[in-house]
Amino acid sequence: MSNEKIDIQRVQSIRDVETAQEYLFSRFPPTPQIKDALEFAKEAHKAQRRKSGEPYIIHPILVAAIVAVISGDEAMIVSALLHDVIEDTDTPLEEIIQRYGKDVAHLVEGLTKIDLIRDKELIPSHSDEKLVISALTFRKMLLASIKDVRVLVVKLCDRLHNMLTLDALSSQKQRRISEETLVVYAPIAHRLGIAFLKNFLEDLSFGYLFPHAKAEIENYLQTHYHQIELRLNDFKEELAKLLLKNGFDENDFEILSRIKHNYSIYLKMQRKGISIEEILDLLAVRILVKKDIDCYKVLGLVHLHFQPLSSRFKDYIAVPKDNGYQTLHTTVFHDKGIFEVQIRTFEMHKTAEFGVAAHWKYKSGAAGIKLDWLDNLQYQGESIEDFYALIKNDLYSEDITVFSPRGDIFTLPRGAVALDFAYAVHTEIGNKAESALVNKNKVSLLTELHNGDIVKIVAAKENKVRCSWIDAVKTSKAKSNMKYLCNVRIKEINAEVGKNILAAVMNLNYTRVDEWLHIQQCTNIENLSTDIDRLREAINRYIHFIAQNSRFKSFLSRHRFKLKKYVMNNIEIYSAHHVGKVVFDYCCHPKYGDEIVGFYEKGIVHIHHKMCQEAAKKIVSHEKMVFVRWEKHNLYNYKVIVSLQNKKGALAEFLTYLAKLDINIVSVEFSEGSEGYYRYCELLFESGEADLNELRGKIEQKIKVIHMIRTDDAYKQ
Repeated sequence: MSNEKIDIQRVQSIRDVETAQEYLFSRFPPTPQIKDALEFAKEAHKAQRRKSGEPYIIHPILVAAIVAVISGDEAMIVSALLHDVIEDTDTPLEEIIQRYGKDVAHLVEGLTKIDLIRDKELIPSHSDEKLVISALTFRKMLLASIKDVRVLVVKLCDRLHNMLTLDALSSQKQRRISEETLVVYAPIAHRLGIAFLKNFLEDLSFGYLFPHAKAEIENYLQTHYHQIELRLNDFKEELAKLLLKNGFDENDFEILSRIKHNYSIYLKMQRKGISIEEILDLLAVRILVKKDIDCYKVLGLVHLHFQPLSSRFKDYIAVPKDNGYQTLHTTVFHDKGIFEVQIRTFEMHKTAEFGVAAHWKYKSGAAGIKLDWLDNLQYQGESIEDFYALIKNDLYSEDITVFSPRGDIFTLPRGAVALDFAYAVHTEIGNKAESALVNKNKVSLLTELHNGDIVKIVAAKENKVRCSWIDAVKTSKAKSNMKYLCNVRIKEINAEVGKNILAAVMNLNYTRVDEWLHIQQCTNIENLSTDIDRLREAINRYIHFIAQNSRFKSFLSRHRFKLKKYVMNNIEIYSAHHVGKVVFDYCCHPKYGDEIVGFYEKGIVHIHHKMCQEAAKKIVSHEKMVFVRWEKHNLYNYKVIVSLQNKKGALAEFLTYLAKLDINIVSVEFSEGSEGYYRYCELLFESGEADLNELRGKIEQKIKVIHMIRTDDAYKQ
């Protein structure tokens, strides 16, 4: 395997087949199988051209070159050369098996499967929908490729070359492909630990999606280039002198420097509401040494000679990340500046840059490389929006490490609680978790965990349904399993409620209605309590059923089973009996938007939360019920970050202005800006205005808006 990184600028400039071949063979020797695959691919693609007009074969050759740099696995290089052959030509898979063996064919088939699923599932390119479709693609791709990580690695290399040659496409397609790359492929590269691939994919996408922000960041870096270089070189020289003075030979170490990459800078500015000058880890150095123990020797020297920020120290050598990443992280002051220092061995550096691709044993997972996180991304529901919401936290969060009482290591996202740990141990443990012990102290399952905590879970005999806790846990495994249990429980409740409503409308007892639904083999009974049209349909079917028996003709003449709509206290009620009043029972008093049920008693409808224990007793007792739902309000949810002048009364004045715009504030948070001038203010609010740009324009008449999105828009999250 080559120790060099891919020469991105050179790859991007290659426009002819001969130069592409030369570059490939400069990265990996032309073995007989690779030469044969190259000629085979040339013949298969000979009539094809890319959008730029260049011969199509250049693309698979350069993808193979990228694969060669990061893996050195001949089967992967061959599959990269052949990755479009099955899909784009008449070549059958059997021919690939005969010529190159089952292993190469398996990889090519996996890559083809990803492309076929993508073509099938992605919406038309003229559509404005973005993240939802990308989330679906991601889901399908994981499921299709989970058996062999090599397929993912080759696919990432394929996507990198596509991004490098995106300039030949229309601006709309550039944005669409970039968004898919940013949401789908870059996070996979991150989780597989292939840092340089992740960074390139993010920055290339960033340039197409946020050209103005990219220009601002690059302008700052270019304007301050000499200052930055001087600061980095000065710090590197200080470190080199320190190591040489304390027993290290100049051949024992190497010091590299880096500036945080563009998209990472942009994300930090957005998340923290800060300027580029305020990013603490903008400048960083990496110290590479030969042995593990030397990492700690270097750390000691760095901390003894430069003041550290103790809160920013992380030891990923003793406790590696799931993707095998090992490095000591610390942040220190030097000459009135702040530098991040990363200390690792040369071998750790190779793993940090190339991740699983730095190892040969892909199928079983290389030593130190865990792929359990892929299993945790399995999703039990069908909502694409929910799937994206679940996985994005796992893919972009920082990690903490906690331990079981036996010393087993578990990696969780920062902010994870004891219940997340329970699900990390086993799904059944999470489902039945009753309480927790953290460092031998009994705590709530919602207690936030910290690095080094020792956690023990006490489990009950039965599953615990905790619908209101779903937003309190952090991991997708916990959320998806809790949501699954909750959905099962709600489905059971809805089925019983539906029968109770139908019985009340028809003035019949529950048993009779239940028997009729069973005889009719009615499905989706739970919809009777949530879909008014399904309820009306069931009523009509029941009337038709009993009308066939002459004994019921007089019964039908005396009863008119018409549902009348009432609207009271923001509640829509559909009842065959007169409703004069609506009350919210004190036991649960649901708020607007909560799942609700309604019980009918002498003209009064009692509203309960659907998960209320008192309501559960009434449902099981088959008390009279009516169809209820919240009256729809056209309110839209927004998040805005504004620059608020740091003076007395500024916030009150701004909130008064928002009130005049009929805006309902949900939450307000601050982060400090330049002292004495501005504070960054983040607000979550509701508004009846659906047009984001229209509302932003009104707010900007009063204050500077830094960032504003619709949080109830799945495509904008």
